[in-house]
Amino acid sequence: MAQETSTPIARPNQETAPALLTVEDINLSFGGIKALQGVDVSVHKGEVYSIIGPNGAGKTSLLNCISGRYHPQKGRIVFDGTDITGMKPNRRCTLGLGRTFQNLALFGHMTVLDNILVGRHHLMRNNFLSGSLYWLSGARREELEHRRHVEDIIDFLEIAHIRHSIAGTLSYGLRKRVELARAMALDPKLLLLDEPMAGMNFEEKEDIARYVIDLNEEWGITIVMIEHDMGVVVDISDHVTVLDFGRPIASGLPDDVMANPLVRRAYLGEDVAEPA
Repeated sequence: MAQETSTPIARPNQETAPALLTVEDINLSFGGIKALQGVDVSVHKGEVYSIIGPNGAGKTSLLNCISGRYHPQKGRIVFDGTDITGMKPNRRCTLGLGRTFQNLALFGHMTVLDNILVGRHHLMRNNFLSGSLYWLSGARREELEHRRHVEDIIDFLEIAHIRHSIAGTLSYGLRKRVELARAMALDPKLLLLDEPMAGMNFEEKEDIARYVIDLNEEWGITIVMIEHDMGVVVDISDHVTVLDFGRPIASGLPDDVMANPLVRRAYLGEDVAEPA
């Protein structure tokens, strides 16, 4: 069980690793509203990269551009060496890009197990011409492999006791964990987490923070995360970028960013004078 104190987790410097995700000069507008203006992001392989900022700063809009839900009017997004700027979301999934949502997007009428298996769908063979022969020879074996992987995820997230429960009947905290499980089932190289700890109590946040670290260190998944809990952000992030009114105002190591007067004024609401 989580303790009532939190010890910062030592994180390695990932700056020498290759860039897995590059966001270049992204601009996104809705009518006359400029949601993102000149946003640049470079996420290195193996990082936990956090994006923070006040409500309405454009954080989720940025994740939506990366995942393909939104299409920016200007700029370029490169993932693992491939320009994905105009690519459809399902194609981005096949390249290894997964995400969770700020608002839960589970199939409420389905079981936990079935929700997670949905995340494996794009990995299954579905060639019509070879389908019949494949079904006779390898489908059962493939299904067992997918289910074995899903069981590994279930054990990792400690949700074995709810695997047959209907997702819509679960508590908020458990549903957030199931959504994380479904995103993991995609076998992502990069996982976009949109406020994974929102609405959780202290112990639930501690659990999710540990899962994020283990996903990064043990499963080898690079993480881009939006999160409002500054204690968590500072403890587990390698790099932090701050958005305000759709513009980046600071980017760097967590402690350096949190000491930035612009950040403290815009995000923490402090009246801090800039150094002369």
